[in-house]
Amino acid sequence: MKQRVLIVEPSELIVAGLKAILDGQVRFKVLEPEATADNLSERLVASRPDILLINPTLTGSVSRLRGQYPMAVVALVYQYVERDVIKDYDAVVDIRDSRAGIIETLAQASPGDSGAGRSNYELTKRETAVLVQLAQGKTNKEIADALNVSVHTVISHRKNITHKTGIKSVAGLTVYAMLNGLIDENNLL
Repeated sequence: MKQRVLIVEPSELIVAGLKAILDGQVRFKVLEPEATADNLSERLVASRPDILLINPTLTGSVSRLRGQYPMAVVALVYQYVERDVIKDYDAVVDIRDSRAGIIETLAQASPGDSGAGRSNYELTKRETAVLVQLAQGKTNKEIADALNVSVHTVISHRKNITHKTGIKSVAGLTVYAMLNGLIDENNLL
């Protein structure tokens, strides 16, 4: 199922560039963009986007937007924006990001098929399965075989896990899995 993206940005040039990048992706469907946040409340209810890609200078509180409709809210920045404003967004797309970077940022911010919350930090079911196998001391190949996926997919999940948790070492991820009740000492090799 395609993730529905609503772009709210006054610059036609920036909107056209984003649409050109996202329209070619099977993962995303770009909705008719908005130039202002004036009628955004009504638009959110009517279009029900999965991802709201919005210039943070156009709106006030992100929590106000989330209260209207559950979605990932991504800041679109091309000028300096205060950290206090950006911290409430699920992700940030910088106008200078590469095509691949923009797509990856939106993909990670999107709710995905798991139905997990809108937070960037919640692991999907598949990422959790990879984490458990990893904490049990299995190699990428062993994890791929156990989950019936490719080694490249396992590596991708590991990158997402590292990005979401901020933990880079296997030992740290093992502790994270234990602290979050995903495994216990008896499940370790």
